[in-house]
Amino acid sequence: MPLGHALYYLSMASVYDAWIGKITGLREQMREYDRAAAVIRRQKELEEDAILNELLYIKDRIHKSSSILTDKKKTAFFFVLTAEEMVIKDTLKAAALFAKFDVPLSGYIVNRVLPPELKDQNIPEYLKNRLTMQEHYLKVIETTFKSQILAYVPEMERDVTGLPMIEKMAKAMFGEFD
Repeated sequence: MPLGHALYYLSMASVYDAWIGKITGLREQMREYDRAAAVIRRQKELEEDAILNELLYIKDRIHKSSSILTDKKKTAFFFVLTAEEMVIKDTLKAAALFAKFDVPLSGYIVNRVLPPELKDQNIPEYLKNRLTMQEHYLKVIETTFKSQILAYVPEMERDVTGLPMIEKMAKAMFGEFD
């Protein structure tokens, strides 16, 4: 699930929950008045309150979805970040929001790491600068996230799509497997 969607859903779940709680409370009070009026009019049964039932259903669905997202046995979130200042800052903010909503954060994966030995080769100046910047921000990442870093993934020759690239990335993260 993309980060923005997860954070939006979690924040809206608490807003919807509070809103639906107030509405259902009011509807339940109205139901009591309806019952009193029905007794006075000697009506035997009230029609079921479809709106209240629908709101209770929505509230239950939101609660169940939220509980899955915050259940450490069922859900694990991993942040993927790169060695860049804004990405590190955004990741820290997102991790704080996840903590606020009790979402289990299982670790960090550092992506698109350029091989440091490139620096010793005849490469363009911009790439040398990029490697120097990466060196600095990898130290920041190591200091900031410490033992929570699960893997460093090298820069790939193309986007990780399709089984061959996924396999290549898995090998980079976890080593050879059978």
